[in-house]
Amino acid sequence: MSSSSPTLTGFGLKKVLGNFRRGEPCCWGCVSSSDNYCVLPFLMDFASCLYLSLILNLSMSKLDNYVKDGDNVVIYFADKKKWLVRAKADEKLHTHLGYIELGSTIGKKYGSSVKTSLGERFWILKPTIIDLILKAERKTQIVYPKDLGMIASMTGISSGFTVVEAGTGSGVLTTFLANLVKPDGHVFSYEIRPEFIEIARKNIDRAGLSDFVTIKQSDAKKGFDEKDVDAVIIDVGDPWTLVRVAWEALKGGGVIASVSPTMNQVEKLVAELANVGFVKIESLELLLRNLEARTGMTRPSMRMIGHTAYLTFARKIIMNEV
Repeated sequence: MSSSSPTLTGFGLKKVLGNFRRGEPCCWGCVSSSDNYCVLPFLMDFASCLYLSLILNLSMSKLDNYVKDGDNVVIYFADKKKWLVRAKADEKLHTHLGYIELGSTIGKKYGSSVKTSLGERFWILKPTIIDLILKAERKTQIVYPKDLGMIASMTGISSGFTVVEAGTGSGVLTTFLANLVKPDGHVFSYEIRPEFIEIARKNIDRAGLSDFVTIKQSDAKKGFDEKDVDAVIIDVGDPWTLVRVAWEALKGGGVIASVSPTMNQVEKLVAELANVGFVKIESLELLLRNLEARTGMTRPSMRMIGHTAYLTFARKIIMNEV
């Protein structure tokens, strides 16, 4: 490259901006030399790329609100009459009020309606992560939404986190965690039973989250390959056996969370957490009851979601610091 060519080799931009501040010539009428670079062409190209990127992002954002071929969509009629389907041409959804040509949803805006063969109006909604989870194929007991929400808030898991999970099961918790860590984080999930792994992969793929999950067919008790992770989530029958391997995998201040169906499991787990050196140990249970809200007639629902699991949380501290 000739000395007169605009370049930012070695980040000559800093030199150019310095020239601007000192009032030395740079762009208009500048003297090009190996020590004095013209940055104007670069800035113009950069501005063009930035503008194009913004336009593309805005366009993609708008497109995200339209149904595309193969998308998961919720066809909604009433709270107890809704279906999670894929928008595919030549496929039909049969309902109690006629059938819907699923191909007719493609290109429609989320929130708009589609009519059945009998002229009844149904609504097209974008599925939430909970919609995807509750319709997942199951071969094991799953973690329910009320507990998933508490796990998210107590661990603080968010985009960019590295999370290790022991006990993939049907992949419901895995799917939820992947949705939290995307697009910059990753979930490493350990499971020993191949039949569970197969189901979990289908569920995770259906949710469109496969890029953020690695499932390993391995016994978590032998240890995790990952180190300095942000969180370890345990969903196995004997969680106390994994406390030490979780300690070794976690970074300082990292959080461990466990899902247990019985109090006996919680007792053994909490004792081992304290023995290994975890702090801020908390165990809790969530009970969920809806309200039946009507003007002048609002009351608690006669039905409620009672016991589903006991949740335990703790934090790793660095002991024996020099």
